[in-house]
Amino acid sequence: MAAGTITVALVGNPNCGKTLLFNQLSGARGSVGNYPRVTISKSEREIEYRGRSIRLVDLPGIYSMTSQSPEEVIGRDFIQNEQPDVVLNILDAGNLGRSLFLTTQLIEMGRPRVYALNMIDEAKRKGIGLDTVAMSSMLGGAVVETAAVNGQGLEQLLDAVVESVERHAKLSPMVIPYDRHQEAAIEKIKSLFAELHPQEFNDLQSRWLAIKLLEGDDELLLREGDHAHLIELVHRESFDLARQHGEDSEVMFANSRYGFIHGLLAEVMTTAVDPAQRLDLTRQIDNLLLHRTFGLPIFLGLLWLMFETTFTLGTYPMDWIDAAVAWVSGVVTGLLPDGLIRDLVVDGILAGVGGTLVFLPNIVILFFFMAVFSDTGYLARSAFLLDRLMHSFGLHGKAFIPLVMGFGCNVPAVMACRTIESPRARLIAILINPYMACTARLPVFVLFAGAFFSHMAGTMVFAMYMLSIVMAMLVAVFLSKVVVRGGDEPFVMELPPYRLPTLNAVLFHMWEKALGFLHKVAGIILVGSIIIWFLQAFPRDVEYSLDYDGRIAQLESQPAGDQRAAALAQVRNQRAQESMEGSFLGRIGVFVTPVFSPLGFGWQDTVAILTGIVAKEVVVASYAVLYAQGDETTERSQSLRQAMAGTMPPLVAFAFMVFALLYSPCLGTLAAIRREAGSWKWAGFSVAFSLTLAWFLAFGIITIGGLVA
Repeated sequence: MAAGTITVALVGNPNCGKTLLFNQLSGARGSVGNYPRVTISKSEREIEYRGRSIRLVDLPGIYSMTSQSPEEVIGRDFIQNEQPDVVLNILDAGNLGRSLFLTTQLIEMGRPRVYALNMIDEAKRKGIGLDTVAMSSMLGGAVVETAAVNGQGLEQLLDAVVESVERHAKLSPMVIPYDRHQEAAIEKIKSLFAELHPQEFNDLQSRWLAIKLLEGDDELLLREGDHAHLIELVHRESFDLARQHGEDSEVMFANSRYGFIHGLLAEVMTTAVDPAQRLDLTRQIDNLLLHRTFGLPIFLGLLWLMFETTFTLGTYPMDWIDAAVAWVSGVVTGLLPDGLIRDLVVDGILAGVGGTLVFLPNIVILFFFMAVFSDTGYLARSAFLLDRLMHSFGLHGKAFIPLVMGFGCNVPAVMACRTIESPRARLIAILINPYMACTARLPVFVLFAGAFFSHMAGTMVFAMYMLSIVMAMLVAVFLSKVVVRGGDEPFVMELPPYRLPTLNAVLFHMWEKALGFLHKVAGIILVGSIIIWFLQAFPRDVEYSLDYDGRIAQLESQPAGDQRAAALAQVRNQRAQESMEGSFLGRIGVFVTPVFSPLGFGWQDTVAILTGIVAKEVVVASYAVLYAQGDETTERSQSLRQAMAGTMPPLVAFAFMVFALLYSPCLGTLAAIRREAGSWKWAGFSVAFSLTLAWFLAFGIITIGGLVA
């Protein structure tokens, strides 16, 4: 065949290693984790392999080719409508009985197939042996053993893909056999379907669609609703099958597929270890981690350990980065002449970017723990652990995975809500996700915790994350009772096996998040810092209430001493403060401050709040730029914390942390809410409700705290 781009669709069950395999083949950076439905929409990447261009399309993890979930519709429509050259079916080598149910439906769709027996290393450790030659013959496609986690079998897999395309014309089609009554019904419906769609589908596709009609596929029945005689024939044949066999036709087809799978496994698989022994260790671990009494305290203890380590261990590399930024600032100050350019670079760019970059170690350490929890399978089990609790808040356990993803970034977490089948539960999960403390808020918490609560900083950061979970649950109650009413939904979710996380996978998680943070620093934080500096630096002709130059000259003429130095510092700080209040930025802050003054926030805090709507990291950059003016110390981070500690009491600082946790989602999250909820109405509701909630909760903290004090 003529050389051209080969389109390969990667299809498999959730948690089969499909996205990791896609990443290994393509060099992409898709999210991977030991919990179901990591991929929530199709991802594409084109690679070159031995002179051929290969378009890899990673489809969402699914169990079946029905229309019961958005993921199934995405996968089915892509294969049916775009007709990929090869379907790369990823199978969990240690759990073939489950994986092959999807395979039987892929066979019926009639596209050329290549099979990746993924996680073969784990299967072999479990004593599972597989005859790939016999398996290839019975499944009608090449079977390649792979271990995506270490790159085993990737070249052989790509070789099989290219060979499958080049030999496509020589392959004979394969069908899954059913009993004679089912085959007779399939043939009748297929013939009529082919008459109604003579140019659209070939013989194999017509057979597959006939089977889907007999299975009662809602979407297909609705689409063929104009063909009343076809629908009538489908209902009659389904009724006859149910009457002859005493069970629904959908159940009959599922049983027939499992019969095929059982026969195939009997031919190709051998086991050297009793499966009951393998399950026993998993049950013992689950008995502890999912214990009704001790499970939740263990979970909370692990979270506390994560945040305490994030702060305490992160302090050391934070100091190194801070010292490096201070050294660069000193070098630049010495090289550039006094003037606007030097002020922009030192007090604008380096202060804002450096003041944010210093929190990189905290983010890397946080995602080390998140990677371990995800890859071991504990993250998925925490959904079951919290299912009972979340039901009382109008949610179910499946919403927990998107919520935990919100600890990383609210944008993909909102998108991950697609995995929730119920439209009502999905909308509630979308709307409460912004209340989860994303990593963009982590620098804010670390900055304030270090400045105002240094003796218990790690515990304060942990408390903010716990508060984010509590507030998300309380908002879910309000939404489920008042805004999005409806009944409760059952919760069914797969428990993946426990796995030891590999060093490569954990490092990949950490590198991915660090790179994402650095991209933000080099992009929105840099631009934000420059804009904030310009707004606070102009206009230059501020009218002062005092003759500061004369007062400074008078003080400098006095004998040197501690008293003179203190007076000079006070006058210079007053001039810098008045200068900033007279700048464009100060005027904006002073204008909006009356809204936040009941909370004890000054105009600098108001400016930080306004800039944080773009991205929460800009809050830290704003403070770094605002407090950098006139600061000649080389310890910028420590100086910033000391300056902030002198401007507000700890109670107001705590109220600000709570406000920063809850108020308006960033612009990226708002766009995701609009896209996933289907309306700007819900995005607007999210902004208005979160701002109102944040204001009143912060006001309550100030009021009650003032009364107690």
